[in-house]
This record gives sequence, C-alpha cells and structure tokens, in this order.
Amino acid sequence: MNTQEERTWSMLAHLSSLAALLFTGLGFICGFIGPLIIWLLKKDQSHIVAENAKEALNFNISYTIYSLIAVMLVFLLVGFLLVPIVYVVWLVFAIIATVKTNQGQYYRYPFIFRFIR
Repeated sequence: MNTQEERTWSMLAHLSSLAALLFTGLGFICGFIGPLIIWLLKKDQSHIVAENAKEALNFNISYTIYSLIAVMLVFLLVGFLLVPIVYVVWLVFAIIATVKTNQGQYYRYPFIFRFIR
C-alpha cells in the first residue's frame, strides 16, 4: 500500500465490523455499515481503500447471510452448533484482515460471495 493514510482507512474498513460488535452486540447485522460508509466516502479518492472496503463489505454481507441461515437451522437442532462456529469464524477473519491490512498487505477473505465488485 502506498501511504499510511490509505492503510489506516483500509484497516478501519475491516475494524468497523468489530466495532459494531463491541458497541451494538450485532456484529453480523450492523457490520456492513462501516465498510459501506468508508467505501462511499473513499471510492473516488483511493483505489486501495475502495478495494479493502468492498472486501470488508462483501465479507459482512456474506456472514450476515450465513448467520441468518444458522439461526434458522436452530429449529433443526443443527443451528446450535452452527451459530457459534459462524460467529467465531467471522471474528477470526475480521481480526486477521485488520492486522494484515495494517501491515500493508491486501487481505482477501475466504468463503464469501463478492456481491459488490
């Protein structure tokens, strides 16, 4: 990445989902709002920040869908196992992306749909 400012904004795009978890308790549900705002604000100013914000946005949208499916599967008793797994995987990937981005590396999340290209 080019500048410290781009690295900081990229890191904030990934970190904002963790902030949503911390402040609202709804990391999946509200986690896409921060990356969306950063993407809308910075998409014309920095390609690097825009790409990281889109990746974080796609990640949070995908994991919101995964969590909703896991919650629906609670009625089949499978969801009791899936809900914590989805939550832990989401948390781990969000932390890894934040650290990698802060180090100046581009992080591409596994297991997500790329709704926004």
